[in-house]
Amino acid sequence: MTKDTIIAAPNTPLSYPIYGPEVMPWHTIVIPGLGFHGRSTEKVQVILRASLGTLNTLADTSKEVVHGRGEKELTISTSNVKLLNHILEHVTYTSTVFLVNAVDMVSFETGSYLVKFPVTIRQLPLPKLFDPGPDNNIRDLVTITTKTFLRYHKLRVLLKSIRQFYPDIKVIVADDSEHPEKIEEANVEHFIMPFGKGWFAGRNLAVSQVTTKYYLWVDDDYLFTKNTKIEKLVKVLENTNLDMVGGHVAGNDFKFKIFFEEGKDGSCLHIRSGSYHPLEGFPNCVITGGVINFFLARTEQSRRVGFDPKLQRVAHAEFFMDGLGNLLVGSCHDVGIDHQSKDPATDSQLVAVEKHYSKFRTNTQEQIRLKLSLHYFKNRLKCYTRIG
Repeated sequence: MTKDTIIAAPNTPLSYPIYGPEVMPWHTIVIPGLGFHGRSTEKVQVILRASLGTLNTLADTSKEVVHGRGEKELTISTSNVKLLNHILEHVTYTSTVFLVNAVDMVSFETGSYLVKFPVTIRQLPLPKLFDPGPDNNIRDLVTITTKTFLRYHKLRVLLKSIRQFYPDIKVIVADDSEHPEKIEEANVEHFIMPFGKGWFAGRNLAVSQVTTKYYLWVDDDYLFTKNTKIEKLVKVLENTNLDMVGGHVAGNDFKFKIFFEEGKDGSCLHIRSGSYHPLEGFPNCVITGGVINFFLARTEQSRRVGFDPKLQRVAHAEFFMDGLGNLLVGSCHDVGIDHQSKDPATDSQLVAVEKHYSKFRTNTQEQIRLKLSLHYFKNRLKCYTRIG
């Protein structure tokens, strides 16, 4: 395995890598950059010690010169500096403990000089590729996902608006309504959940069924418009290292920054509105910590974070809090979606549905206490602030 390697200049008689050597478990590498740069007419002895692997050299020399082949401690003794450097150039490290991500600090010493350098042991994951289809059509790259509860009149308006602009894209609906209605439309997969299972549980279900590289999250009361250009968001993710990118909803992008302060007896988390800095190459986009409920995400990276199913009602920023350090998030103000009309319903049946829905939608004091206690315990917090 090769990585960029940084070699320490010999301000001691020894040169060695201060960054770069990486080996997979139970594999062997040649350690780059080892060397002796002193002047000596007497015998020089250098010793290398490892803790999570064994050391050897590919150089063909006698036991009097190299001692400890295939062990944790390798000793080289010779008065021939040229031979010594030849041996050091071919020193190998073999991982002997199966660790997926660890660092072995290898020591390297001669006389009164002692240095240490890291050898990273890392098991590379298998790549997981997604088929973009023969013509790179948006339907082969993106699945639209949503969670619905009771408001089928809103969901049907959303689906109709999607079909106006993306007639054959797949839509996945997670539904925990009390009395589910059938949604029988082409390219719509409707998954029924136990009643009131919750907001984040529904997100988990919907995302778990995605088979495309990306998914677009939308709420069930959104409305696609001519400005809902999924292709623009795909272009951002295809050409950056972002894991997800949001847009705006009716002009509101609701982006926010997350700051984490680690402490011995608990940590502090601070949420502030705004962004960190512009996204290079995309003048309409910025790097931020979290975005509104309209975003395009890399499916695999999002699944690794997941949505905490304990959060049943109002929850959003919690996903980005859990993803801190794992997800790189952006926001672009030139792609947007609308909200459906929030005017009160006039039809008596819809009035009853909206009234019933509001009983579950409103955040109760009990839910707020649950969220805060979950943050403080799960994220080992001692303080949490939110402004904006």
